[in-house]
Amino acid sequence: MDGATAKPPLHTLRPSRATAANRLFAAVYTCAIFSLLYSHTLSLLRSDTLLSFSVSLLFLLSDALLGFMWSTAQSFRLRPVHRQAFPENLPPLLDFPAVDIFVCTADPYKEPPVNVVNTALSVMAYDYPTEKVSVYVSDDGGSVMTLYAFMEAAKFGKYWLPFCRRKKIVERCPDAYFRNHHTKCSETEEIKMMYKSMKGRVENVVERGKVEDEYITCEKEREAFNKWTEGFTRQDHPTVIQVLLDNGRDKDIAGQFMPNLIYVSRQKSKTSPHHFKAGALNALLRVSAIMTNAPIILTLDCDMYSNDPQTPHRVLCYFHDPEIKSKLGYIQFPQRYHGLNKDDIYASEYKRLCICNPVGMDGFAGPSYMGTGCFFSRRVFFGGPSSFVTPEIPELSPAHTVDKPTQAQSVLALAHHVADCKYENETNWGSKLGFRYGSLVEDYYTGYRLLCEGWKSVFCHPERPAFLGDVPITLNDVLSQNKRWSVGLLEVAFSKYSPVTFGARAMGPVMGLCYAYLAFWPIWSIPITIYGFLPQIALLNGVSIFPKVSETWFFLYAFLFIGAYVQDCLDFTFAQGTFRRWWSDQRMWLIRGVTSYLFGLIEFVSKCPGIATHGFNVTSKVVDDEQGKRYDQGTFEFGVHSPMFVPLAAAAIINLIALIRGLIGVFRGWNLEGLFVQMFISGFVVLNCWPVYEAMVLRSDKGRMPTKTTMVSIFVAWALYAIASLILKM
Repeated sequence: MDGATAKPPLHTLRPSRATAANRLFAAVYTCAIFSLLYSHTLSLLRSDTLLSFSVSLLFLLSDALLGFMWSTAQSFRLRPVHRQAFPENLPPLLDFPAVDIFVCTADPYKEPPVNVVNTALSVMAYDYPTEKVSVYVSDDGGSVMTLYAFMEAAKFGKYWLPFCRRKKIVERCPDAYFRNHHTKCSETEEIKMMYKSMKGRVENVVERGKVEDEYITCEKEREAFNKWTEGFTRQDHPTVIQVLLDNGRDKDIAGQFMPNLIYVSRQKSKTSPHHFKAGALNALLRVSAIMTNAPIILTLDCDMYSNDPQTPHRVLCYFHDPEIKSKLGYIQFPQRYHGLNKDDIYASEYKRLCICNPVGMDGFAGPSYMGTGCFFSRRVFFGGPSSFVTPEIPELSPAHTVDKPTQAQSVLALAHHVADCKYENETNWGSKLGFRYGSLVEDYYTGYRLLCEGWKSVFCHPERPAFLGDVPITLNDVLSQNKRWSVGLLEVAFSKYSPVTFGARAMGPVMGLCYAYLAFWPIWSIPITIYGFLPQIALLNGVSIFPKVSETWFFLYAFLFIGAYVQDCLDFTFAQGTFRRWWSDQRMWLIRGVTSYLFGLIEFVSKCPGIATHGFNVTSKVVDDEQGKRYDQGTFEFGVHSPMFVPLAAAAIINLIALIRGLIGVFRGWNLEGLFVQMFISGFVVLNCWPVYEAMVLRSDKGRMPTKTTMVSIFVAWALYAIASLILKM
């Protein structure tokens, strides 16, 4: 094509300049890993006592697992690419496709309705034709308080949306806009007072736990609230679908039509499976098909508000490209967060999972679905690109054209029918249709299965974050969330759809390894726990179990340790991270290894024979003022007794005592050359455990380590030492 008539690109793709260096380092490091495993095998074969055999076997197992997980991590470094979209190059007369937006919430006390309202308002205010936007709020908690909040949001939105358009505001989440610097004028102050008034009413209703008569303004609202009868509970209730705004009827104060705003609480029964978030999303998928059936679907967590009103235009740069759209299943934006403290002490940014790894996967089939901030083609939920799975009724097909108003009796009746808790019985929903069931991490599992079917995905990472979310500010919440993920990931790792078998065949070995890195995430707990206790207990007894500094094998250990950490640090800092945040990231990796990963692994193993059960627990989004202050100051929040804190505190105690014992022993004539590696490991753990020592001894605030946890940890540490010493003396 002649350069003068060539169309400007909608997007570009640039390979990373680090690719060649990554591949060369991977080759060298792989040789070093095999050398270490060879050394462990020799030690195992030469063992002349049961103790030496056991120690060699543990280190062989530990380093084999570390080597396997390192190899899976290299798959992200083999072909990383960087994309850039150019929404300004979209055709001026583009026929904008309709977009259905799913906002999910489940508990009004852990996920305050005001926050959910802010998320919904931020996407309702997109720079996009309002008649093409429909926002569906999935309330899986079936709360009358959430419905009330969105009735208030519908009223406030009639002022907020034209205000955003007129002022050309970029930050269209009301709370974020008024919280940050904003232009002060009479109109802005008036809108701010309206927002505060709405927020106050919603918070009062939540505090009272019900919607009293003084908050009901018309008979239509009363009729909606009357659906909450005496027998209505969050686990057993009928379907509630309420059209709060109709884009064919409701207008804002400027006379423009509003987007659709529809509240949906699917039917639940104590005797029917809920399938947690995936079940709620599938109900939304069917209800939205009946009411609007937009070809593009955006899924959002209730706390992940829009930070860029131009985001849908970026998405169209990919969906509108004829070269890729036939196989393009979804476009994933990174999870970015507001309110992180300076050093991100809990590593809640998840820079590797949310940015570095997706960039690596984008060079192959595309990134994994992260559960929020993802635009899907509706077609992706109905089989592979070349294999369409026909739904039970034609109205659910992505090709179906909705030609009736959203509030038509026939439309609402069918929408209620497909949201019934028994509707999915003996259908393909959750297996071949919609979001997939079979794992607690339904987002990871759904994206994985879709790519296995032949779809491709794109990672869109604009300079300005498209979405911003909240982060947990207590260590217990962070670890509980990670434990739930760990169980769900292992459910995939050891299923018939395991990435190392099924995934490698369906997507290729590299993408199989990418998904294996995530699926086997919890097995980090095995080597981390071994290295967190075994060398230190041996050091306490003056037993050397690593090569001396003067021996060749010592330099192999040094290379493996330094190489892995330096590479990880470079990846982190090149992704616009800081050294202090990287330190927090690797520290949390060690902490998770002896807490959430370990407990997740134990729960999964015990679940297999039916010993344990688990469920979906919502992470609290409620922020306590004192906890918030401590978090902002970079102080770890323990506060409550948790079994997961026990191995962490026990490891901190054993490593500190081992380091002190080693230093005293060296001054008394112990061979430093033979014990150097063990002392270095103990010192490294002690350095990482400073927040734990501070919480156990130096602090008196409510966020300190509970005395009960400290005492139990001391007993566990003493018991481990006593048992190990007894074995060493045998």
